[in-house]
Amino acid sequence: MVQLDNVDRGILHELQVDARNRTAQEIADKVDVSASTVRNRIKELEDGGVIEGYHPKIDYEAADLPLQIMFVCSAPPNERSEMVEQILDVRGIVDVRETLTGSRNLYVEAVGTGTRDTVRITDALHETGLSIESSEIIRQRRVQPFNHFFFTDPYASGESEDGTEDE
Repeated sequence: MVQLDNVDRGILHELQVDARNRTAQEIADKVDVSASTVRNRIKELEDGGVIEGYHPKIDYEAADLPLQIMFVCSAPPNERSEMVEQILDVRGIVDVRETLTGSRNLYVEAVGTGTRDTVRITDALHETGLSIESSEIIRQRRVQPFNHFFFTDPYASGESEDGTEDE
C-alpha cells in the first residue's frame, strides 16, 4: 500500500480536475514542488497502483448513443464475479459497479440508440442469470474530484465556508 503525503494528494486532485490539460509544471505550481518531482510522483503513483489509468469523459449523446440506462440487478454473491465478466462482454455495457451486500448488488450502466438496444441488453443480462430489479434512464451524470486529495485547507486563506472574509 502506498502512503500518500500532501504532495501526492495535491497531484491526484489536480489530475482529477483535468489530467489531459494539466502540465507537470502547472501541477507543480499548485502543489509547490518542481515539475520533475511531479513527474516522479506520478510514476510512483502509477507503479503503486494508485493511478490505474487515464480515461476520457465521453458525451454518449454527442457520440450518437443518446440512450443511457442504469440497470439495478441482483446476483447471487458466489456467482457475481463470473457474471460481471460475462456482462462486460455485452455490447453497450460501459460500467458495472458491484456492492458488498444486499440483493440489489450490481449497477450496470449501458448505452444505446433506442429500444432495440435496450431489449438486446436486457435479454443479455437475463441470459447470464441476473435478476433486473429496475432500469432507469439516465438524464445526466456528474462527477467531481474527491476533496480529500486537495492538499491544503481551502479555508486557510481567511475565507469562511460561505466565501466571505473572516474578521
